[in-house]
Amino acid sequence: MGMSRKIKINLFIGFFMTALMAVLSFIEFSPMETLEEYLYDYRFKIRGTVTPPENIVIAAIDEKSLGSLGRWPWNRDKIAQLVKRLTEEGAEIIVFDIFFFEKEKNDRVLGHSMRQAGNVLLPIVFEFDKPSGLPESETLIHSAFTSIVHPERFHQYGPITAKRVLIPVPELMRETMALGHINMFPDRDGTLRWEAMAVEYQGYLFPSIDLQASAIYLGIPHEKIILRATEGIQLGGKRTIPTDRYGRSLIYYYGPWQTFKHFSISDILVGQLKPGELQGKIVLIGATAVGIYDLRVTPFSAAMPGVEKHASVIASIIENRFLKRASFSINLILLLVSGLLFSFLMTRLRSFGATLTTGLFLLLIFGSGYFLFSHQGLWINIAYPSINILFLFIFVTVYNYAIEERTARKIRAMFSTYATEKVVNELIKNPNLAKLGGERREMTILFSDVVGFTTFSEKHTPEEVVAILNEYLGAMTDVIFRWEGTLDKFVGDAIVAFWGAPMRQENHAELALRCALDMVKRLEGLQQKWQAEGKPVLDSGFGINTGEVLVGNIGAEGKKMEYTVIGDHVNLCSRVESLTRQFKTHILITEYTLNKIRNLVNIHFIGHLSIEGKEKVSVKGREEKVGIYEVHSIAHGLESKIQEYEKKETKS
Repeated sequence: MGMSRKIKINLFIGFFMTALMAVLSFIEFSPMETLEEYLYDYRFKIRGTVTPPENIVIAAIDEKSLGSLGRWPWNRDKIAQLVKRLTEEGAEIIVFDIFFFEKEKNDRVLGHSMRQAGNVLLPIVFEFDKPSGLPESETLIHSAFTSIVHPERFHQYGPITAKRVLIPVPELMRETMALGHINMFPDRDGTLRWEAMAVEYQGYLFPSIDLQASAIYLGIPHEKIILRATEGIQLGGKRTIPTDRYGRSLIYYYGPWQTFKHFSISDILVGQLKPGELQGKIVLIGATAVGIYDLRVTPFSAAMPGVEKHASVIASIIENRFLKRASFSINLILLLVSGLLFSFLMTRLRSFGATLTTGLFLLLIFGSGYFLFSHQGLWINIAYPSINILFLFIFVTVYNYAIEERTARKIRAMFSTYATEKVVNELIKNPNLAKLGGERREMTILFSDVVGFTTFSEKHTPEEVVAILNEYLGAMTDVIFRWEGTLDKFVGDAIVAFWGAPMRQENHAELALRCALDMVKRLEGLQQKWQAEGKPVLDSGFGINTGEVLVGNIGAEGKKMEYTVIGDHVNLCSRVESLTRQFKTHILITEYTLNKIRNLVNIHFIGHLSIEGKEKVSVKGREEKVGIYEVHSIAHGLESKIQEYEKKETKS
């Protein structure tokens, strides 16, 4: 059996949306990339703070220091005192995150203290708008990478390239242990997520000061810092820092501001630290005071001092904690697998199941993204697959709703005049309950006809006939609907109803019989009313039969269709109803109907009922004779009974 049109369209929507998302991911569609970066940042916030190593601390130029030592910048002799105190406290490495580009009179004093320390790293800053000549400082050139693997790969993508460099004054350059850049490159939204491990300047590739400090602390010689172009940076033989094709590495943030231990420089200078507090540690000197404006937007906060970023990068290298962004192919596979699998599932689910599945898929995508980030250090794209799932759910739901609404209108138009609103609503919820194309079912049919209606019509005006007939048909229809019957049609004064379709009803014979008894009772009430009003009194006969019939839409396709029943048992029911005049009774049922309710009568489930067999009759068009039974209500308190018919025959 081929797929339905609805399934095909649902699959098309799924394939189209997934393919569109794949294209957007390939071109790095800006709004989606921004969303992905936001979701990446949120993974840091969910993960929370990671305990940093104790061997990295910050000597902070904070508000307390500014209040004690005066406004920034300080004279170089104060900086020299700080270097001396840090050396006396046993600092392993001293890393400056402050500039020394302009000459001052105390440069030699600071240079002397740096020479005495022998472990000071100074920063350089690259500029990208004003070109200048080749670097002249031998110290600067010696700080560049000396071991580069596959440098030709940079010809395709190219590292970050500078046009000018700002270097420390000569008196300090001569005394520094190493140089490293402190440039920061925020993303489009201003958030700092990447560390530029290598920046090109006039044919040389220079490491960041964080990389330099980490390698020195780990005891890795400069020639053992190997730059593998577009892949990573190998430090000795034990650790490799993953980088993207531009030589950038994702920053492994340990937490928000003051995750690392801070010491106020004013406290360091006056000797207020505990003994051994700085022994063997990397000390980063940088500004944390708000007024100095060295604040950065990070995944954790909108204002983190830049020196805290340096601490995170150095700590992550020393502890071998790295983050890596998944390749395009991995992200594409995740997008295609999730999108196509979800599309297939959506074709087989109804609204509640589809909603539940959507939530489950989103949970799996977000959960996988966070797990891989926090436990494997892998950044996978979750924006594209999650938005794809949401859009698929919305578009497929809207389309299915439109189809279901159209089906609902069709069902409502078809059945609203046949069945109760309850039945119609149930059919709208479950359209498969009614096989609109037609099928064979065992059902119970009821025929009703007004006695002597032709004579009645001839003796009264058309207005009187229509008025009393409408009142009668309206009352009988209410009773049919009360007993969950389906109104087939009115044929003049005749009524045709059935049970067992469009919704299946296992007790269709019982419902039809109870309905007939209720119709007789309602008719008696109408007769009393008509008599009291001086109007003509109508009377009716009711015939009931049970058997297999064909039910469905019958008529001319696109012109006039009716949901009706046809078959031999329908004809039999009509003829049984006509026998009510002969037997002068209101209700006659066939033996087929009796067989369906006999047990209910015997156990008194249907009470106060008398079923009396009349005889077996030969009905026109049928060779087989059919037993006919009269049914009427008896007084409360009396037990229901069934009396079989005598052995004689009547022809109809």
